[in-house]
Amino acid sequence: MLSKNELIKNNQVLKQVSEIKEVLWLNPNLAPYQEASKIINMDLSAIDDAERRLKKFAPLIEILFPETKSSHGIIESPLKEIPNMKEQLNSFYSSKISGNLLLKMDSHLAIAGSVKARGGIYEVLKYAETLALENNMISENDDYAILAEKKYRDFFNQYKIQVGSTGNLGLSIGITSAALGFKVAVHMSADAKQWKKDLLRSKGAEVVEYDSDFSKAVEEGRRMSDKDPMSYFVDDENSMNLFLGYSVAARRLKKQLDELNVKVDDDHPLFVYLPCGVGGAPGGITYGLKSVYGDNVHCFFVEPTHSPCMLTGMATGLHNDVCVQDIGIDGKTHADGLAVGRPSKLVGKMMDHVLGGIFTIDDYKLYDNMRLLHDSEKIDIEPSACAAFEGAVKFEKSDEGKEYIIKHKLENKMKNASHIAWATGGSLVPEEINKQFLETHL
Repeated sequence: MLSKNELIKNNQVLKQVSEIKEVLWLNPNLAPYQEASKIINMDLSAIDDAERRLKKFAPLIEILFPETKSSHGIIESPLKEIPNMKEQLNSFYSSKISGNLLLKMDSHLAIAGSVKARGGIYEVLKYAETLALENNMISENDDYAILAEKKYRDFFNQYKIQVGSTGNLGLSIGITSAALGFKVAVHMSADAKQWKKDLLRSKGAEVVEYDSDFSKAVEEGRRMSDKDPMSYFVDDENSMNLFLGYSVAARRLKKQLDELNVKVDDDHPLFVYLPCGVGGAPGGITYGLKSVYGDNVHCFFVEPTHSPCMLTGMATGLHNDVCVQDIGIDGKTHADGLAVGRPSKLVGKMMDHVLGGIFTIDDYKLYDNMRLLHDSEKIDIEPSACAAFEGAVKFEKSDEGKEYIIKHKLENKMKNASHIAWATGGSLVPEEINKQFLETHL
């Protein structure tokens, strides 16, 4: 492994990152979507297949989780215009957000209350389907609602699902697996919040706690799962099933934008800002969006200054072969869902030619942004999710953002732009904890 000095040598952005400074790193490998799609060479029918499978499972979801009755078992979050928040951000940060600002409220996704609900639930459902088909318990023509019956729960109870998590993926996997009847163990890093551990235990999941970071929790979870032939490991670092589950969001977002009469075309660019931990959820969403909107959508990740693992991996070109500690960063952040030191092996390379860039944000702003949203729109999301607003605030204000606008010939189009801050979690936060967040000043 290269030394810290060798990693940041001649790389001004990485030098600033190593000094815990906020940056906007522009991806030098970003290519026109038609070129990028050939390099990635992913069959888009896999996303369509994921969407079909989620629809097929909808009757079962409606039975297991009555809160999805109004959506008939489809797990989707609202998309809401937030003009008051736009005004607050422009005033508070002296920023210049043009066009309109929207909030994609994955914070309010049913069942797990976070962006992880989509991918995590999809992977568990796909595994359940595979087991049931292989053991002749169902056929593909059956109504999957029958999987709620006791004989299927007893069948699934022979098997165990395990996952490593900082919190939100653990909730998604744990709640869904237990509801289907699986035994489930969630291996949680030191950054995981106590209330998330308590909630998982209340749902019947086993929680294994570690004093170390996310990567160690994943490593140990994988090791323990590999020892048990009846265990299945959900690999947040490398799972294509998770990635596909997340990517379905793009198809649904298009419908929501159409319903709001929000145009996305050559003259109406779309900017999307996604909080990033290991990279699976924002990566899947980004790829899905590029497959729908091509070069008219511009996706950016946002990471804490103390844990910018995806930026470190992509800027060095080493991806998961480098971690933030290698450039002298501690990886400790209040953004528990983003507290990851080493990026996904799968996602970093897939983002090489489609991601616009990565912002980093200081922890104190997470709480400032949370208060601004609470006061202006009466919406509560968790601090990690509030990282998304950094993109909207800094994009048109920073020199790097202006450089991006000029390079992509967007100068005369920004007044027609739409900006989406992707809220990745929050609705399951207990009231007393939410109150503590709102009163936290760093």
